[in-house]
Amino acid sequence: MEEDWQRDLEHWLEPYLQKLGNKTRRRMCPAYIAGLIGPGDRKSIQPMAARADALSYDRLHHFIGAGIWDSAPLEATLWRQADELVGGDKAWLIIDDTALPKKGKASVGVAPQYATVLGKNANCQTLVSVTLASGEVPVMLGLRLYLPESWTSDTARMERAGVPEDFRAYRTKPDIAVEEIDRVIAAGVRFGCILADAGYGLSAPFRQALSARGLRWAVGIPRHQKVYPADVQLIFPVAGRGRPRVRHVPDVKSRAAHAMLEEVKWRKVSWRRGTKGRLTARFAAMRVRIADGAPQRIGAAGAQHMPGEEAWLVGEHRSNGERKYYLSNLPADTAIKDVAGAIKARWICEQAHQQLKEELGLDHFEGRSWTGLHRHLLMTMMAYAFLQTRRLAQAGRKKKSLRTSASTEHARHPTSHH
Repeated sequence: MEEDWQRDLEHWLEPYLQKLGNKTRRRMCPAYIAGLIGPGDRKSIQPMAARADALSYDRLHHFIGAGIWDSAPLEATLWRQADELVGGDKAWLIIDDTALPKKGKASVGVAPQYATVLGKNANCQTLVSVTLASGEVPVMLGLRLYLPESWTSDTARMERAGVPEDFRAYRTKPDIAVEEIDRVIAAGVRFGCILADAGYGLSAPFRQALSARGLRWAVGIPRHQKVYPADVQLIFPVAGRGRPRVRHVPDVKSRAAHAMLEEVKWRKVSWRRGTKGRLTARFAAMRVRIADGAPQRIGAAGAQHMPGEEAWLVGEHRSNGERKYYLSNLPADTAIKDVAGAIKARWICEQAHQQLKEELGLDHFEGRSWTGLHRHLLMTMMAYAFLQTRRLAQAGRKKKSLRTSASTEHARHPTSHH
């Protein structure tokens, strides 16, 4: 069975290996990925080399850390395969981040920062992740390191870690996410809607950048995000004294998302079938205008954000008592079940992060350089895509054999009535 998957892997990697040219690199790439997939608790270079007789540590280390080769053609191949596997109008493009806890200060991008996985501040590297998913099948397309300001303000430190010139300016995580989305679109990857949690959804520039590109999105927001009713009107206020007003102002005040939904009816919505039956929660939804337009002084209220684009405001009341809030620019005639389905589809990328860490050593890399880290990340994503391809092929074979046995049964007893 083991030789079976390794033979499959060699065949599956062929389009990647063509892009690597050099014979040694063409040998190291499958060896590295087989090391990530194969047995063993630790998936850093030394133990992987120790487990494979034919591999020298030096060659494997050189391939990932110092070898001169371009990862872009391999990435392009990964994206093409991911699109063939799960791309399409019904696919989701999910933006998230994941933390790799680290000791010391020398590894590129490592700093005390909030780690979502741990739910607290920790010394770690943070990766912005891009996942293409259809139904319950995710394929990871991108993992890009976020550099905190403690790094981008220290040129010598970035030089030591080999951070390329193009990546040395400080970028927020939403900035990185938009750059990655642009690259995915330019590569022709197909998806219907972008999903992100409140870490990205709270950023007005992020939401506006997606809308400006004509993209559909559904994102988490903090409960205090301000919104206006959808029918808000812009009026010229009458000045009691002094010069007449020259700018429009809204005829009502903006309100926090949670307060706005208090008056709306909450109802039970089921969005899909899970392993233990239908998945349901209580939802409330209404059309609003987001308070993320230009700031303007409005009477005694001081500077307020003007009404921006119209969107769905959604509240979710979970069975554990937790309430979550979301915004989405899905069309006004979208059924609430479908809006809820989009919001809830995001969890699949967390499962992908977990599998990449637990099964494929995503967080085991011990090198310190930008190039080494990103090549390791690419290899783990390729390993994951290979496993997803195999899982789908096996599921397809199972379905086919079930259909075949059913039709055989029917051929045997064509007149039986059920």
